[in-house]
Amino acid sequence: MMINTNLVIGCGLSGVVIARLLARSGEKVLVIDRKNHIAGNIYDYKDENEICIHKYGSHIFHTNNENVWQFVKEFTDFNTYMHKVIALIDGIETTIPFNINTLYEVLPQSLASRIEDKLLKNFEYNTRVPILEFQKQNDEDLKFLAKYVYEKVFLHYTTKQWGKSPEEIDNSVTARVPVYISRDDRYFQDKYQGIPLNGYTKMVEKILDHPLIEVKLNTEYNSAEFSDFKRIFCTGSIDEFFNYKYGILPYRSVNFKFETHNCEFYQSNAVVNYPCNYDFTRIHEYKYYLNDRSKKTVIAKEYSQDFKLGKNDRYYPIINEENTKLYEKYKKEIPQNVYFLGRLGDYKYYNMDKAIERAMELFEEIKSNGKS
Repeated sequence: MMINTNLVIGCGLSGVVIARLLARSGEKVLVIDRKNHIAGNIYDYKDENEICIHKYGSHIFHTNNENVWQFVKEFTDFNTYMHKVIALIDGIETTIPFNINTLYEVLPQSLASRIEDKLLKNFEYNTRVPILEFQKQNDEDLKFLAKYVYEKVFLHYTTKQWGKSPEEIDNSVTARVPVYISRDDRYFQDKYQGIPLNGYTKMVEKILDHPLIEVKLNTEYNSAEFSDFKRIFCTGSIDEFFNYKYGILPYRSVNFKFETHNCEFYQSNAVVNYPCNYDFTRIHEYKYYLNDRSKKTVIAKEYSQDFKLGKNDRYYPIINEENTKLYEKYKKEIPQNVYFLGRLGDYKYYNMDKAIERAMELFEEIKSNGKS
């Protein structure tokens, strides 16, 4: 009987944060995960070349939330890496999101200058305009720019990534691809940015290092076996928890093809996007994140694909009206002592800081309701 113990399903960031908060308040926690490692999709490791590999794609920590920043700083120090993304547009390497610098790199200077003047007249500096909103301008030069950015940066990349046209995708997704009225080339503008100096896995190890936390890997959740817990926190997919009784929630998945090359660097940047070329969306090169030194380098080509149960992993919820209704149907089935959180549990896209923030808010909610 585990009546005084909390069960956390999933050893990714959302799960380990709620586990640590519960343990800190004096409660026992058992964390289980079907994988053979901790840290979920932020798992990283040093390979034989002494390069820190992000197994499930690049993860860059960034936040404006002071509470989140202070929490993670308890368990790791960060470098001062600020992420930039390069895209190959018309054979030219340029930074995205598309900004004023990008204008001058891909367009003739006279045209770029004219468009810059109009951008600054029509929009506030240092603001982001979603590409679908940007298309509504009446000025001919701005219409040209909107069409150019839409076709060269947004259309083909989005279609590859989601397997759908941009119009079929929820606005919360399209808003992540803006025109940035700025000369700031950074991908994120958050106050705090960086990569844990010893990697994400080591950070998660320290979060889990508490006498009231027990971890079991290679362990599947079974409702009969794990029924006698004080509370259950599930960071896995809500449809799976309920044995798909109403159907499977759609996701996009990702396949990473790793390559080792006998050269110091393969490309000019940590991430290079290919909006219009090839069938992969981008290439990650991991040495850049922690400035690893090696005569070789490791890259991963990222291919987007549909999630197929039992064949690949869930990555990105496909948010639309139909899928949201299905999620809400499952949500109504949640028992009193069961809580869902994380990207899969909430069927919502979270950056790392938002996943931590969500776990913190859930803990405070339980505490304020007298359930802790």
